[in-house]
This record gives sequence, C-alpha cells and structure tokens, in this order.
Amino acid sequence: MKAIVDADLCTGCGLCVDICPEVFVMESDVAVVTAEIVPRDAEESCRDAVQSCPVEAISIAD
Repeated sequence: MKAIVDADLCTGCGLCVDICPEVFVMESDVAVVTAEIVPRDAEESCRDAVQSCPVEAISIAD
C-alpha cells in the first residue's frame, strides 16, 4: 500500500506524524510521506493516521 498526502489540503496539525512516524514527517509545515511503500508493520497505524486527519488530506492507494 502507498500513502499520499495532499499538500494543498494539509494544515500541518501533525497527527499523522504522531500516529505513524514510520511513514510521515513534517516538512515546511505540511506532512510528507517518507516511505514509498508503507511497511507491513506500519499499515494499521497508517490507516489510523488516514482516519485521524481532520481535513482528509491523506489517502491510501493499494
């Protein structure tokens, strides 16, 4: 699976980084994806990050 952040929607709240630091980091006040493919052991926390994003800026592609 692959995580995608829409930088135009991201408000930089940092929840995704708190929930899934294996996949997300903050750069210039927006979240970015650091893993091209989400590691298997981080898939659940990545899904949690998607669900927790207050502006729905994160999506997942299989």
